[in-house]
Parts: sequence; structure tokens; C-alpha cells
Amino acid sequence: MQDKILILDFGSQYTQLIGRKIRELNVYCEIHPFNHFPEPDETVKGVILSGSPFSVRDPKAPRIELSGIKKKLPVLGICYGAQYMAHFFGGEVALSDSREYGRAKLGFIDHDCSLFKDVNPHSQVWMSHGDTIIKLPGDCKVVASTEDVNFAAYKVDDEPTYGIQFHPEVYHTTEGQQLLNNFVVDICNCAQDWTPASFVESTVNELQQMLGNDKVVLGLSGGVDSTVTGILLNKAIGSNLTCIFVDNGLLRKYEFENVLHSYKDMGLNVIGVNARQKFWDDLKGITDPEQKRKIIGRNFIEVFDLEAHKIPGVNWLGQGTIYPDVIESVSVNGPSATIKSHHNVGGLPEIMHLKVVEPLRLLFKDEVRRVGKTLGIKQELLGRHPFPGPGLGIRILGEITPEKVMMLQEADNIFVNGLKNWGLYDKVWQAGVMLLPVQSVGVMGDERTYENTVALRAVASTDGMTADWVHLPYDFLAKMSNEIINKVRGINRVVYDISSKPPATIEWE
Repeated sequence: MQDKILILDFGSQYTQLIGRKIRELNVYCEIHPFNHFPEPDETVKGVILSGSPFSVRDPKAPRIELSGIKKKLPVLGICYGAQYMAHFFGGEVALSDSREYGRAKLGFIDHDCSLFKDVNPHSQVWMSHGDTIIKLPGDCKVVASTEDVNFAAYKVDDEPTYGIQFHPEVYHTTEGQQLLNNFVVDICNCAQDWTPASFVESTVNELQQMLGNDKVVLGLSGGVDSTVTGILLNKAIGSNLTCIFVDNGLLRKYEFENVLHSYKDMGLNVIGVNARQKFWDDLKGITDPEQKRKIIGRNFIEVFDLEAHKIPGVNWLGQGTIYPDVIESVSVNGPSATIKSHHNVGGLPEIMHLKVVEPLRLLFKDEVRRVGKTLGIKQELLGRHPFPGPGLGIRILGEITPEKVMMLQEADNIFVNGLKNWGLYDKVWQAGVMLLPVQSVGVMGDERTYENTVALRAVASTDGMTADWVHLPYDFLAKMSNEIINKVRGINRVVYDISSKPPATIEWE
């Protein structure tokens, strides 16, 4: 039985980060909306209450009945969670005189408190709240303070219940991981046995029991999630797995051939389908981004369904769903509006009358890579940048034509290979080239040109929710601009996108 920590999500932007930090301690945890959390069983060793954008004083603020948890299990309230317990158990929370955001230093620490074991005095923490606790319940004592926040942390007498008004899960809390370790390992007594190797072993066993001799079909994209999904399923059911890789005419240069070649050494049964012309024909004259996405998604379903029906006796559809997809689909604010098209193509299981198997649905992206490494998958596949499901279709602004696709493939190939050759690829989370519906005057030799503009995009991120543009070296950018303009006919101007997300998005469509 796997020890676990339950994280109850009140809508904080940092909730997934809490989960990832606990998983880094090799402890299994699950995130559930505060209003849909399961009844704790014997595997649950502790509970964490997340932060929230709400004030506990707001009549519409999320509320939860804690009688089934408090005193029975260790509880750690973070920010809103701490204020919630203080407010509803006899303390008082009010609007702070000074909004408490950003870095702060702990001034007082109760070193007899297990939560602060090995946390140094004057340790830096990160505050992010407008309310503050001005009075603790009578059965609580202060265990940490900062210069501006008297009740930075508290403990309930005679029970393992703690509240902290700072965020231990964020990078700026320098000893946050030590504090989480103290709670999860020392106070909750969780075994640190959630490892990639243990996940592979238990998942393969579960897949064998679930699938038996049934056949599974899986759509490969060449990305990390679908690759690891394929190898796990192959390890469990071998030749009963068939993978389908569709060339939609919007892949990177040589990607169809390269991906098929890379899978040859991995023992996967892969069918490659060249459907370029179908996609190009159906996209002719379409300029609206959402229409393009729908056409690409619909065509993928049609092509995949056609190929899958050529395989007799298929019962299951494999999908590379990962844990953030699962969390977002049952978020505090209801199901997410958009399903990620490169993982879950909406409607496919229903159309094909198949059951769905999702071996990675418990893993974060970084865990998927670690599992892939344990499975012996090559680093060149595990380290690949994310690539959008609609491919270059949303990097060609305006109408898609085969000529534009080939022009963008050439420019993109120069940029991505340049990042690799200059040792920059692994320092970037995602990179690509956008073909803009903009033409401008240029000079080549003695001739004036009126040709296309491309924008280079390179961002740093951990999960794609937020991203910052990467400060690539000027000499590298100059080299890329020169190569693209000289080698790609039809392009005479290169620009670099220095927008962050938010307010911009990573892709342009």
C-alpha cells in the first residue's frame, strides 16, 4: 500500500507546485478540489490545505468541513489554509495594513517545533497574501515570525496541526523543501519509496492485470508523453500494442522519417501514415486559428480511426494524459474549457467505442522524463521541446499552403539545429519559428525584394503555464538571421519575440 499525502486545492496558482515538491521527496501525493476530496483511508498519512485567491472573510470563499481530518491526521495549512483554520477555530483574520507580498526573513523560529527542524534563523520566505492573522485560536502558539508578520507560522497544542502564512513550495522560500520534508517525512511518517523504478514496476503489473490479452492502439506524436506511454504499454503487453504516427503535413522538417527511425530500436510496433495532402486540402483558404485547430483535430480523428479499424480486435485507446491534465479537468472552478489536443483528441474514444488507458495520468512532466530514463529511452527523445498538437499549422499565421509549410520547415530547422550546435537547446523549454502574414521590402544583391517575415521564439518555463523569453546571445541571433535569409527563399526579414507569458502566449495562434 502506497503512503500518500492529500493536497486539498482551494484554487491557488501554486497548488501543482506543492505536489511536485512533495513528489521530489519520493513521496506520493494527490491533488483534489477542496469540494471533491476523497474520504481518507489508511494510506493517507497527512493533509495539506493549499492557498487561494479568496479571502477567508469573503462570503463566497471556499469552505470545507475539517472534522474528519483535524486531530486524526497531521494537517499543514499554507497561506489561505492557515488563515482558514485560524479564522474558523477561534482566531481572527483581517486585511493587512501593508499587503504582504514578496520576500521576507524569518526573525523568530521555535526550534522545538518539528516543522522547523534544521531550518536556519533568518531564512528567506515568500509571502503572497492581502489578509493576515491578527489573533490565533486559544489552543495555538506561534512557531515562526517575520518583522512584519507576527503569526508567520503556528501550531495547535497537542495535535499535529500547523499553519504557515508563507509559501514553502516556491523557489524564493530558500528552505521550503526542508520544511515540507519535515512535515511529510518526519511528522506524517511517509515512506520515501515513490521512485521512477517503483512506478514502472507497479504500473506494468497494473497494466497487465487491466488489459490481459486485449489489444491497444496508441497515437504517437514523437513527444515525451506519448513515447513513454508507448514503452510502458509495450513492456506490459508487447505485440498487443499497435502505435500509429500520422504525418499531418505540419510536422518539422524530416520529423516523420526521424521519429519512425528512432522508434525502430525501441521494439515498438509502429504504423506510419502519410496524410499530408488531406490536411493541406482541407485547410485551403482557412485563416481563423480556431477553425484551423478544429480541422486539424477532426482530420486526425478520421485518419486515426480509419487506420485503427484495420487492426482486428482492438479494445483500448492509449493516451499520454499526464497529471496536470487530470487536475485541470476537475479544477476548483470546474472542468477546463480546452483539452490539450496533442494528448487527448476530444471524441476519439467515443467514436471508436474504445476504453481509455492512461498509464501516465499520475505523473508530472518532470516525472515522465525520469520514468523514461528508467525505461532506457534515449535522451534525445526525452529532452525534446514540447511541440503543439496542430504543429506548424498554428505557427503559420493566416492561410496554410504547402509552400508556406516548406518555407517554415526550412527556417525552423535552421533555428532548432542552431540551438543544438551552440549548446543552447537544453537551456530553452520551447523554441520555434512563426511565419507572419507580413511582407516587407528588402535588398538582396542589386535587387529589391518584397518577401516574408519570420519571428523566432524561445522561452524558459517549467510547465508552460508561465514563460519568459530567453536572452539568447546577440551573435547567435545574428547568425540565425543571416542563415535563414540566405538559405530560405521567400524570407527577407527575421525578428525575435521578447514577450513573456502572460500577457502573451507561447504560440502566436
